Amino acid sequence: MSNHDDHLIVYYDGACPRCVADRQRYERLAGSAGEAVQWVDITGRDDELKQRGIDSDRALRELHVQDGEGQIHRELDAYILLMRKTRLLRPVAWLIGLPGIRGLLSRSYHAWVDRRLRESGRL
Repeated sequence: MSNHDDHLIVYYDGACPRCVADRQRYERLAGSAGEAVQWVDITGRDDELKQRGIDSDRALRELHVQDGEGQIHRELDAYILLMRKTRLLRPVAWLIGLPGIRGLLSRSYHAWVDRRLRESGRL
């Protein structure tokens, strides 16, 4: 069992098939480390998100992860925190945290999310 400080709460878009597939892929890669990760589908939970200090519109556009101390991390910081939980993804977390790569990935990520939301009629 993991200690409370290692526990993460991941707020993800459960109405997005790709997001659900990414979650499943992560769970397979994480193995037992994934037991310390709680997944929360943000669909229809605007009030709950607001209570936690998360803007529901922003939650659709950026991954949000709450760490064991209650701090909310978003966008690439959220991905880095989540990837660091599993040995196989730690090198990827390090790589996407590099300054030049981080900026490029951030722009690409936002463009992909906006396109996904437009195509699904949610933007």
